[in-house]
Amino acid sequence: MFDQLDIVEERYEQLNELLSDPDVVSDSDKLRKYSKEQSDLQKTVDVYREYKSVKEQLEDALEMLKETNDPEEEAMIKEEMNELKPQIPELEEQLKLLLIPKDPMDEKNVVMEIRGAAGGDEANIFAGDLFRMYSKYAEMQGWKIEINEMTEADHGGFKDISFTIMGSGAYSKLKFENGAHRVQRIPTTESGGRIHTSTATVAVLPEVEDVEIEIRQEDLKIDTYRSSGSGGQHVNTTDSAVRITHLPTGIVATSSEKSQIQNREKALKLLKIRVYDKMMQEERAKYDEQRKSAVGTGDRSERIRTYNYPQNRVTDHRIGLTIQKLDQIMEGKVSEVIEALIIAEQTSKLEAMNDGQL
Repeated sequence: MFDQLDIVEERYEQLNELLSDPDVVSDSDKLRKYSKEQSDLQKTVDVYREYKSVKEQLEDALEMLKETNDPEEEAMIKEEMNELKPQIPELEEQLKLLLIPKDPMDEKNVVMEIRGAAGGDEANIFAGDLFRMYSKYAEMQGWKIEINEMTEADHGGFKDISFTIMGSGAYSKLKFENGAHRVQRIPTTESGGRIHTSTATVAVLPEVEDVEIEIRQEDLKIDTYRSSGSGGQHVNTTDSAVRITHLPTGIVATSSEKSQIQNREKALKLLKIRVYDKMMQEERAKYDEQRKSAVGTGDRSERIRTYNYPQNRVTDHRIGLTIQKLDQIMEGKVSEVIEALIIAEQTSKLEAMNDGQL
């Protein structure tokens, strides 16, 4: 670990020199790249230097203790050592956490896709409830939301909805929402007062840039069609809606706003995100065969959470967390669950690091 920390500190010093180089200062791309890298290393270097300082103070105190014959001075030195010793394991734990490899996607915006699954109308209504929950959470985080595609259900909610959440660290906090979400409650249409169980699936996809995935033009089938609306002025009278199919994977993306040019750009961007996600899912499946993580972010058929309305209870099955705050969570106050998932993942990675698997 300390060899790795020495390399990090050395790189940090190199970056300091580079950021003082006139050639770098005059190149905005290099300046941005090196500044971000330095910023990413700052916390680790600060904690490592604090660790080394405490270590050095402790060693100096030990030497002084060996040399002194003054009982009063000896007591002062021992008191100082007693204050310094507990800091060592605490700083070591911090350093281990800081050295955990970071997901390169963590700072990305995300595309979330929610679909009503088992349970008919109630599943679609629940999909709408989840969308509202994530929207409120995003608002609390200061993030922005943009709808990509949606199919409204006849009795409320959505058959499916795709939306982008734009904000720093959005993927790092929302990536564990991947999976099947189960709701237990009495539907408004239920006259007998019976509790029904329904599910909605949530997919969380990192927003990718053009440089991260290349889509060949010959692999695309692009169709235009007349989008349907709610009637009156909302009916699109031209074939401006766009559907793009990626032929090798069969993945489809659509956009049905007024401008065909904008629709083409938006649908292509969404398609790239979905194709990239498919590639990542396949890579993650290979990884999962070698080592199971405590908190999965890949298998969307996995039932990850239950929302029990009669008991005001939310249970995340992956980490055995149960919270009696369903009413608050559905209002977007989902941070407690998300933070618990992040801690569980960090703990899992620390264990893997200690076992030499990471």
